[in-house]
Amino acid sequence: MKPLELLEETRVGVEAEPDIVTARMRGRAMALNLGFSAASATLIATAISELARNILLYARHGEIQLIPIEQGERRGLSVVARDEGPGMSDVTLAMQDGYSTSGRLGLGLPGVRRLMGGFEINSRPGKGTVITVKKWNG
Repeated sequence: MKPLELLEETRVGVEAEPDIVTARMRGRAMALNLGFSAASATLIATAISELARNILLYARHGEIQLIPIEQGERRGLSVVARDEGPGMSDVTLAMQDGYSTSGRLGLGLPGVRRLMGGFEINSRPGKGTVITVKKWNG
């Protein structure tokens, strides 16, 4: 486990399929460096994949920001998915299991919320979407 001050915030631009893999790998590596178990790091990587895939599907480009965080003795990871795409007209509907505008299973955002501890979404039609999720170790 690396000291928090040695772990730097990382940004990954999302514009093509390989960027999803890059964001996932960097998120998993940061989680391991923060002391998360391999299983927890894999769950975090899965959430990052879903967020990055949504950026690619709906906005075409954006970024994933990985931020090491600390609260007292606890360490964690904050993931911010940001795009300037079409935004969501109904966030409540988008957060329902099974809802999808892409013809997919509709497990993405509700699944991300279940995998990560904190979940915050800000979306405005025509302005884009920012989703912030946090996972604490321990």
